[in-house]
Amino acid sequence: MTQKTETRAFQAEVQEVLNLMTHSLYSNKEIFLRELISNASDACDKLRFEALADDSLLPEGGELQIEIEADEEKRLLIIRDNGIGMTEAEVIENIGTIARSGTKRFLERAQGEEGFDQNLIGQFGVGFYSAFIVADNVTLLTRRAGADPEAGVRWSSSGDGSYDIGAMDLPRAGTEIILHLKEEESEFLQSWTLRALISRYSDHIGFPIRLKELVPAEEEGGESTTSWTAVNQASALWTLPKSELSDE
Repeated sequence: MTQKTETRAFQAEVQEVLNLMTHSLYSNKEIFLRELISNASDACDKLRFEALADDSLLPEGGELQIEIEADEEKRLLIIRDNGIGMTEAEVIENIGTIARSGTKRFLERAQGEEGFDQNLIGQFGVGFYSAFIVADNVTLLTRRAGADPEAGVRWSSSGDGSYDIGAMDLPRAGTEIILHLKEEESEFLQSWTLRALISRYSDHIGFPIRLKELVPAEEEGGESTTSWTAVNQASALWTLPKSELSDE
């Protein structure tokens, strides 16, 4: 249940970054997935660290993971993690302002003599904004690990200078980012495209990246089903016995 929602303006520098990304990165727009997966991995890393002092913060079952699913009919792409999550104050600070996002330094570098370099995105922590290269609306649902379900937060923006934020009951901790893709970006709803991008940019991620895929019916006339498949190779290392692992 969503409670009272407030509309806030992005700080001017944040809007500059949004404009810069959508125009300068369009030719390499696929990196948005790399950036969002990287953020999800960081959230899982932070939770794993905090859980050293309090293992009750870990999700049920203890496994930290990243999930990706697409809904072609609704043009939705969802990237979900069960990592540390955020409070409402953290969402405002990390996304709506320049306090922690490194936005100001990013702009100084990107607009300086060296020009725009896509590698600056991860360096200055502004990768979240790359979602707007392919999406006309982005919704973020998040809840801090250890917080009550009613402490969930819903953030939403069309990248047009403002965002809506409010409290929302969320049954589990972590962060879910829902991208409503632009009509011309439907390729990013295809399973084979997502697999290829994960392999190219995120194969090294140490947490399982599970992709929801359609499994055709085994028999004619039968019903197809869905399954979650771990796509990245690095995550498979966690399942191997030590005897099968090399220093490499």
